[in-house]
Amino acid sequence: MDFAKTLNLPQTDFPMRGNLPQREPQIQERWEQFDLYNKVQEKRRGKEKFILHDGPPYANGDIHLGHALNKIIKDIIVKFKTMDGYDSPYVPGWDTHGLPIEHAIITKKGINRREVSVVDFREMCKQYALDFIERQKGQFKRLGVRGDWVNPYITLKPEYEASQIRVFGEMAKKGYIYKGLKPVYWCASCETALAEAEIEYHDKTSPSVYVTFDVTDGKQVLPAGSKIVIWTTTPWTIPANVAIALGPDFEYEAVRAGGQILLFASALRDSVLKAAGLSGASVEQLGTWKGRELEGVVAAHPLFDRQSVVVLGDHVTLDAGTGCVHTAPGHGMEDYEVGLKYQLPILAPIDDQGKFTSEAGAYQGQFYLKANQAIRNDLQASGHLLTDQSISHQYPHCWRCKNPVMFRATEQWFASIDKFREQLLQQIAEVEWIPGWGQQRLHNMMADRQDWCISRQRVWGVPIPIFYCRDCNKELITDETIEHVANLFAEHGSQVWFAREAEDLLPPNTVCSCGHTHFRKETDIMDVWFDSGSSHAAVLANRPELRWPADLYFEGSDQYRGWFNSSLSTAVAVKGQAPYRTVLSHGFVLDGEGRKMSKSLGNVVDPLKVMQQLGADILRLWVASVDYRSDVRVSDAILKQVAEVYRKIRNTFRYLLGNLFDFDAGKNLVQKLDMPEIDRYTLNKLERVEERCLKAYRDYEFHIVYHAVHNFCTVDLSQFYLDVLKDRLYTSLPNSTARRSAQTVLYHTLHSLVRIMAPILTHTADEVWQYMQGNAYESVQFAGYDELLTGWKDDELEKKWANILRVRDEIAKALETARKDKRIGQSLEAFVEIYPDTKTFDILQGVDQLDKVLIVSKAQVYQPDAEVPADAARLEGLAVRVSAAPGEKCERCWVILEDVHAHDELGMLCPSCASTLDQMEQEI
Repeated sequence: MDFAKTLNLPQTDFPMRGNLPQREPQIQERWEQFDLYNKVQEKRRGKEKFILHDGPPYANGDIHLGHALNKIIKDIIVKFKTMDGYDSPYVPGWDTHGLPIEHAIITKKGINRREVSVVDFREMCKQYALDFIERQKGQFKRLGVRGDWVNPYITLKPEYEASQIRVFGEMAKKGYIYKGLKPVYWCASCETALAEAEIEYHDKTSPSVYVTFDVTDGKQVLPAGSKIVIWTTTPWTIPANVAIALGPDFEYEAVRAGGQILLFASALRDSVLKAAGLSGASVEQLGTWKGRELEGVVAAHPLFDRQSVVVLGDHVTLDAGTGCVHTAPGHGMEDYEVGLKYQLPILAPIDDQGKFTSEAGAYQGQFYLKANQAIRNDLQASGHLLTDQSISHQYPHCWRCKNPVMFRATEQWFASIDKFREQLLQQIAEVEWIPGWGQQRLHNMMADRQDWCISRQRVWGVPIPIFYCRDCNKELITDETIEHVANLFAEHGSQVWFAREAEDLLPPNTVCSCGHTHFRKETDIMDVWFDSGSSHAAVLANRPELRWPADLYFEGSDQYRGWFNSSLSTAVAVKGQAPYRTVLSHGFVLDGEGRKMSKSLGNVVDPLKVMQQLGADILRLWVASVDYRSDVRVSDAILKQVAEVYRKIRNTFRYLLGNLFDFDAGKNLVQKLDMPEIDRYTLNKLERVEERCLKAYRDYEFHIVYHAVHNFCTVDLSQFYLDVLKDRLYTSLPNSTARRSAQTVLYHTLHSLVRIMAPILTHTADEVWQYMQGNAYESVQFAGYDELLTGWKDDELEKKWANILRVRDEIAKALETARKDKRIGQSLEAFVEIYPDTKTFDILQGVDQLDKVLIVSKAQVYQPDAEVPADAARLEGLAVRVSAAPGEKCERCWVILEDVHAHDELGMLCPSCASTLDQMEQEI
């Protein structure tokens, strides 16, 4: 007889192997067909809102693993919040303006920007951005990210640009926008000003020169013939020198050494003389003075026929150099501030391309860095180069082209951070920061931040909406002009600014205060951080399904100086409030050894290839497995480990589905009081896992969910409960209370786990959902956590079974030893004799059907005072003797008993199986 027909074997079509690369696109196509995003939004309409505002990725290139980490976490958050009862729409966005796209058009398409009209060039940039938006959109959707992909926000869209113009106008109206000649970071390669957020620091080798300035008027203080010694790593700035700054309270001395009278800070005497090669020379001190006593001393510029005056500055330090700071107000912010105080000329004799202008005399036309050597040669020839060396140090570089940048005084538009700095700091204190150090980080940035240079000398961006009178050159910016330009942008986009003349962009009959009516328009565009930093106004405040402020901003930790920063600045400037209630940040993705990924190292993990080979759910599970708030690691080996965890979770789903094939929850659920203790204990464990996972989701600690579910599936279920359960599930009467009770546990477990894992294993959970019987929803994403298990936690039961399982683990050690010694094969072949101490005896007395719990054929517990056989294994709290179980093996349940007998044509059966089959035959 076929014994399979007499067993309650699992039956399911749910596949063992996920085959995710092929199955996931099919699931996503199904979501598209029934419009999953909008259906979810309809179901949650009217509920309390939770708004995660998407920081826009840049529309340039395929997505990388950092994108995947970012978008998956956002998707986990939004899906969890939706299932937790919130109305949580997700509007994805893209950042589309800026230099990288200009650069791509020029290099990849071979376009000469100066031979193409601005309008045509901008159109090329726009199409390039739109093409990559569609490309990235498909890649983000392939990750399983649910969102309003039909109607995302895009910074080049007319309605967005119009909102940005209004933000700028409101800031200008409050007096926060001004134009000034100030030193700003300037990239000669990109030919544009840069903001602090666009600066990276890398190692650079620079000249290190000590230069003497001959004193021409010592104010009857310094000895005749004195030379002030300065130190600089930027000789190219010496043509712009107009002063030498001293610390007012530092002591300075004049010494005769090497035939010269040198002036420097007394504290730096040894290092200066060493650098000059004068350490062994005879040194005579001629006098000492406080810095303030030397204010107004005049020296001759070593290369140009002009003076360099001694000034005082609190920025002077004694960390390095000479304590006498070469001051060029056109090439440094601290120099600039000192220059304003002393009304010094602001020289910056370098053009947009980094070449010296005619103001630099003989150096005209030379690239500023290449001119270093010529300047050093001239200093040497004139006798003013005291020493010439090289130094390796951290130096600012452009974050786009990676070339060194300079400080260069140019006329730029600025946002005056000083005017609303206190509001910024106050709002930072009121926001929740995760991790907590984010608050101090942004606070320090804002506390020390210079005014924000918002103008850029490029064409692919949103123009600064300011006009100038052609007659008096006065700037024109009013409520009327801003609103008129904003309305034009809303209708035509910012392209209209470049396509029309100034008069066609102004309200009719516009007149300058001087009475003239002819105007020109500003040619600079806004910093792209102003673009994305205006998204709270352009998106949160304008989309009816959203709300201002957002509940959460979530991006990489580099955005403290970027999007978090610019969004806060524009929001506080315009509305006096932060645009977010909580800011959460993630770290960077590194390889398995903790190194930065790079093509040269060959350690780049491509998310597109991972999805092609393993599936998006493996990538999503990896994201959930790491504590993303710090830097995270990934490699092929790590992903392989994650895939193994996925396999265990998937097999758990398969087991649960297979054993519920004949279970109808409406008819077969067993009530709590009718369930065996082990079943109630397992549901107690399940509810605790639910609580832990829900808390972890709400705390954004998804790695806790990952470990809790993995541990529950492998330890609580696979290694214990499901193993113990097999006999009841497969050999009991189909409708027996024992079997239905076990199925009740499996039913609750399946419904809990599929909901818990739905935000993470979004495809697999939805696939499981389709195989579950009696579901009222098209997708698990419509389900809620209010439907999870409750009322099963039992502290006494938890404590009792924790003790039982501890004893079970000890006995398992003896069984494993017996298996290795070939005394038994499977555990069902064992007869276990247990010699417990008093405490363990009391624990075991509370176990019903101990042999079933231990999965052995026979178990006998002796009194605590029983004599322990010499061959028993001595363990913690007990001794165990394992031998082969006496009797025959039941061909149905495989238990070995002494009363197994032949049962008609059914073979050798134990009394329990024989009775079960008799009853089944009678029911038939």
